[in-house]
Amino acid sequence: MRRLKSNPRPDWKKTVESQGLHYHTFDGVLYWDESACYHFEEHEIDAIEQATYAIDGMCLEAVEAVIRDGMWDRFGIAPVYRDWIRNSWEVDRHTIVGRFDFAYDGDDSPKMLEYNADTPTGLLEAAAIQWYWQQDCCPDMDQFNSLHERLVEAWQRFIAESNGVLYFLSTAGHLEDYMNVNYLRDTAIQAGARTEYLSIEELGFDSRTEQFVDAQNQAISSAFKLYPWEWMLNEAFGKHLVYAKMKWLEPPWKILLSNKAIMAVLWDLFPDSPYLLETSFSPISGDYVRKPCQSREGQGVEIRVGGNVLAGNHETDSGTIYQRYNAIRKFDGQTPVIGSWMVNGYAAGIGIREDSGLITGNDSRFVPHFFG
Repeated sequence: MRRLKSNPRPDWKKTVESQGLHYHTFDGVLYWDESACYHFEEHEIDAIEQATYAIDGMCLEAVEAVIRDGMWDRFGIAPVYRDWIRNSWEVDRHTIVGRFDFAYDGDDSPKMLEYNADTPTGLLEAAAIQWYWQQDCCPDMDQFNSLHERLVEAWQRFIAESNGVLYFLSTAGHLEDYMNVNYLRDTAIQAGARTEYLSIEELGFDSRTEQFVDAQNQAISSAFKLYPWEWMLNEAFGKHLVYAKMKWLEPPWKILLSNKAIMAVLWDLFPDSPYLLETSFSPISGDYVRKPCQSREGQGVEIRVGGNVLAGNHETDSGTIYQRYNAIRKFDGQTPVIGSWMVNGYAAGIGIREDSGLITGNDSRFVPHFFG
């Protein structure tokens, strides 16, 4: 695994914008950065793929354990939602996409930092933008990236079991979420689905039919939402979720995997796994990372080394986990985190975010990769 310098393509901004990436720059700072790339050996890609499948299997066992042993309070799940989540796990295990975040340097086994199981962003960049980059810049090499094909397969499977219009939902006015959810919508259209886009703000509920409806009061039978489940539960319509007649993607049981409390459950179940870091609901000895159970983009994460705060600021009103600190090797002064994607049960590719700091945040750069 090496970080290489790379010459950005002429007019690269126009190129990626034509492919849908309109948020390549935030406040004058690059988010999509093709001045560098990561080169992997094939055996390193194999190691990431193997870790992805292994952890996915462990995560499913962990969900079973949480529901079986009634660990609801650890996850902040109110009693009114527990049977709904349990039923979802028992009858509706269909899932489209999720992303594991790994610390990996090509030497030791990949170490799972967290699982973006419910609303993973960065999909457009990983599936399409870096693929086009690879085709332009190193066409004789390969890339761990079958995301687009796997997504189309996933929707083909879904529409074979469903009917009606499939809605795609995200927050109004949020460009990154809008482009990611509409990329997903495009793959569904390619699979043959009839689709509509709807903002979360336009989502309504018809109490007479006990169905969610769109802005024209048309019933919604199925929807993919790029909006966290914990936010959904706290919305005014949250109380209707438990009895509304519709299919959600990701399914409700994924709220358990999107909560970082699952990391402590995983460690309790699989303490000998080479892919997991020691994690607990209470402080652990030595150096650790304190994380809110419900947060995204590095918010509220705090790294403590030698009893001192090395990075971050822990402020949260949700539960907390304590994870063994795993110092990630820097490449040219950058800390890479490898996002490994599961699509429809397959390890389907990776995307890399890097930062000069130790915590990956919303403005950390996306850098392409290749192998061979």
